[in-house]
Amino acid sequence: MITLQPIPRALVPIDSAAAARVSAPNYDEFQGDREIWEALRENPDCVLAVTMAHCAVASPAEIGAGDSAESLARAGANMRHLVGSPLTREVRRALYCYEIVDPTRPGIRQIGLGGLGRTDEIRTASTPSGPIIRNEGVREPKARGRADLIEATSAIIGTVNNAVPDASGRFAQTLEAYADAREPDFEAADAAGNLHRIWLVEEPGDVSRMQHLISEEPEAYVADGNHRSAAAALLGYEWFLTVFFPAGRMGIKAYNRLVAAELPVGELGAVFDPILAPTPSPFQPERTHEIGVYSPETGWVAFAPREETFDPSDAAGSIDHAIVQDQLFARLLGFADAGDPHLTFVGANKDAAWLQNEVDEGRAGFAMTLAPVTMDQFVAVCRQGRLMPPKSTWFEPKIRSGLVMALL
Repeated sequence: MITLQPIPRALVPIDSAAAARVSAPNYDEFQGDREIWEALRENPDCVLAVTMAHCAVASPAEIGAGDSAESLARAGANMRHLVGSPLTREVRRALYCYEIVDPTRPGIRQIGLGGLGRTDEIRTASTPSGPIIRNEGVREPKARGRADLIEATSAIIGTVNNAVPDASGRFAQTLEAYADAREPDFEAADAAGNLHRIWLVEEPGDVSRMQHLISEEPEAYVADGNHRSAAAALLGYEWFLTVFFPAGRMGIKAYNRLVAAELPVGELGAVFDPILAPTPSPFQPERTHEIGVYSPETGWVAFAPREETFDPSDAAGSIDHAIVQDQLFARLLGFADAGDPHLTFVGANKDAAWLQNEVDEGRAGFAMTLAPVTMDQFVAVCRQGRLMPPKSTWFEPKIRSGLVMALL
């Protein structure tokens, strides 16, 4: 059973025009601070001025540390400006329906229910029966950084993306019926052409009905935002900002790698079998156990992991991202920690051609492209109580930041 509380004080855009100006991609969708600075130059009203305040400066040379006292003070000031802005308004005791219309997935309605989830329902060592299942390790410094931002702004902006089984389909059907009966309160498009639509649920009877609806789901799986929920728990808060989507309606795209090292061509045969001849075209695998590699010496080639290199009964260990980490990065290159600075994780908002260019420009030694993790793989890892390989699931479309924020 999952508990969802309406947000006592929610800050939202006043209309769709305001939503376009206030909302932004999440901080972790950018490849670096320079990209964030450029986004703020294009839209200085957006919520990145709060969530990434160290980039809300006059020039790239002034970009500082995200966790500095100066940056946190700027975040607090920018949040106060946002609260007082004519672009936003405050609503009381609201849940919300959130639909993401993805033109690349016609016929699939990704619609979910948002509000405040309980931190004590997250499954941890101290709450082993919690129905919200994490599948990623939490790094305390990263959670602390998010917690510091919450304290500096007196607001929770980062939203946790959760998937629920919705085995009967009733969860999605009820949300669709609610949305179809009324116009959205506001909507905003992102750079990829996805449309993000919000319906505020404020009428007490509707709130109670939606709370009962989500309580019927037996469990949920954290798709995005482990550190955002951990930040709330770190501060001792009972609640964290979240949206629950039906798992079958969510999309997972590729999560690739750039490596600052030479490709060990002569040793690859110990762990991989070649499956494709070199090709001049950038190669993005779509099938599990196809792995693309690009280096100036080899061009684009594809490999399959040898059967003896993984246990297919281990839901996490048999995912290609884990095989590559264990067999190539750790075994052949000595990068035992997935956080090794030689490794750069690149989400699906950068394609294989972009990766090739990074290598050709000398900013990496080689690139690896991996097929998207499937939803079945993701759920299996959660149900086995294991952790996903680091940076293996790029859920897309992602929740857009700044559409619904919780004021403390």
